[in-house]
Amino acid sequence: MVDPSQHLFWITSRAAGTTALLLASAGVSAGLLMGTRLVRGRRAGDLRALHEVLSLATLASIAVHGLSLVGDRFLHPSLGDVLIPFAFGYHRVWTTAGIFAGWGLTALGLSYYARGRVGAARWRAAHRFTALAWVLGVAHALGEGTDAGTAWFLVLAGVAVLPAAVLLSARLGGLRRPALDRRSAAPSRA
Repeated sequence: MVDPSQHLFWITSRAAGTTALLLASAGVSAGLLMGTRLVRGRRAGDLRALHEVLSLATLASIAVHGLSLVGDRFLHPSLGDVLIPFAFGYHRVWTTAGIFAGWGLTALGLSYYARGRVGAARWRAAHRFTALAWVLGVAHALGEGTDAGTAWFLVLAGVAVLPAAVLLSARLGGLRRPALDRRSAAPSRA
């Protein structure tokens, strides 16, 4: 019988990484839905709150995923190895993709709280890069993850990733919220 305490950090990292993938995919889906014609009114406000909660939970899962590896007895990564791109030699390309994804999601997610200082238009333009960070995270999970080749993981990842990928494709293909009609938004001068 294998003693799980010998692999506690590795197991924690795997669980947090899988959780981060699921939460990030749901968060990206919610964010993309907010930018379409499909959700309006009160539901849009509920979706915005859900998007924020999913984003913060994703960031917490990413932090646990990376930092728990520092305690792993097999890989022995340093704090720099899990925080600095190209520093760690283990699956360098996939690890670096994950580090870029983690930093990208962190910076772009937390930028929401600075949008008043940055300006809404500038913030929205930068926030669009969240999809790129998410794609890097998906590549990291499928390219390096211990469970990446297992049927259960592929099904779970597919269920989470495919809706976000479809919404992203639709968004890139032109599905957007309609622009406000300036004539109807202007106050009447009767």
